[in-house]
Amino acid sequence: MEKREKFSSRLGFILISAGCAIGLGNVYRFPILAGSYGGALFVLIYIGFLILLGLPVMTMELSVGRASQKSIAASFDTLEKPGQKWHWLKFMGMAGNYLLMMFYTVISGWMFIYFIKYAGGSIMAYNTAEQLGGVFGGVVTNPGLLTISTFSVIILCFGICSLGLQKGVERITKVMMILLFVLMIGIAIYSCTLDKAAEGLKFYLIPSLDAVKEHGLWTVISAAMGQSFFTLSIGIGSIAIFGSYISKDRSLTGEAITIMSLDTSVALISGLIIFPACFTYNNGVTADASTVGASFLFTTLSSIFNAMPGGRLIGALFFVFMSFAALSTVIAVFENIMSFWLDLTKLSRKKVAIINILLMMVLSLPAVLGLSVWDNIAIAGKGIMDIEDYTVSNILLPVGSLFYVLFCTTRYGWGWDKYFEEVNTGKGLKLARFFKPYFKYILPLIIIAVLIMSIF
Repeated sequence: MEKREKFSSRLGFILISAGCAIGLGNVYRFPILAGSYGGALFVLIYIGFLILLGLPVMTMELSVGRASQKSIAASFDTLEKPGQKWHWLKFMGMAGNYLLMMFYTVISGWMFIYFIKYAGGSIMAYNTAEQLGGVFGGVVTNPGLLTISTFSVIILCFGICSLGLQKGVERITKVMMILLFVLMIGIAIYSCTLDKAAEGLKFYLIPSLDAVKEHGLWTVISAAMGQSFFTLSIGIGSIAIFGSYISKDRSLTGEAITIMSLDTSVALISGLIIFPACFTYNNGVTADASTVGASFLFTTLSSIFNAMPGGRLIGALFFVFMSFAALSTVIAVFENIMSFWLDLTKLSRKKVAIINILLMMVLSLPAVLGLSVWDNIAIAGKGIMDIEDYTVSNILLPVGSLFYVLFCTTRYGWGWDKYFEEVNTGKGLKLARFFKPYFKYILPLIIIAVLIMSIF
């Protein structure tokens, strides 16, 4: 059997795993929800659910990956007991990764387009959110432009994966993630010097009960619960794959906390950018959580950049780090897809990359055309891209996470004892045994609640 590739350093594992979790939702969805549901109060509840919900499932994904030394395409086959059917989950996990990329590569292409618009300065001619909404509409309804940008993302990211784990994925992603943090911190510092930054930071950092009175406590809690769950991309094996690439030198609870902390820091820093800017240039208005969407970046936020001194540079830098956030996720998920094929076939990385470039180009076309040529296709009022997003985020992620929990905690799966041994192997923070009742009985109920809330 061919020896499995490994990361060259712990830093590579941490940054790439964090890059998979860090996505566009950290930058636009988190601040919008925080702005709608009480600023700091929402943030505190969100962090609480990250610890209660996201952290346990992440340790389980990492444990399954490291113990099996396989992607989700073969990890359950390796660890399940004879006669069990957990390996059927491979099809859901593989489908989830492809479905995620079918629309995420399109949105990633939008970041490229807007970086070019700011770098070239053409976007600066538009000042209001309404004018910029027209520009954004022109972009997403231009199938030729979207095809070029989407295919560029696919070719670039599979090209990086084809170079290998260390020479391609690890080397490139480490540089992108470090630059992402540098750019975010730099823009956040600038944003905090704006005229009404103090008002924005007060709203963001000091808890208030006003949102609870306006929306109701359950609405605020459910929004924080949902965001904490979906931000980590857990449930479809996209984190488990990186567990399969690491040694047993360190325990997985500490590693999961580090990954989760980096993911959360990006979300928190994005608030330091957006709220001071919104209070200075947009009268404190961020966006309505009921209409949360990526268009916020290209309308409201772009209008703020265009009103700032030096807004062209700030806008260009912003969409550079947005591109890095998007590409880090795409590369991580593409690496997972590559690993499916490497686990199930005898093909080389380059052949797998070529096959999947062509396959992903075809699979991305419905989302590319869904806002223009095929904009008449809808189910329950949702267009093609929204259907794909809804299926992954609202169904596959929570269902997959539920199965990971059941597999790792019940005697009908891998079992608590084997999971407990794997997660605590190595030096570092250990998982205490007294968490077993919570992991086994309460955590599945929380995930089921998230699933029901997400669907209905």
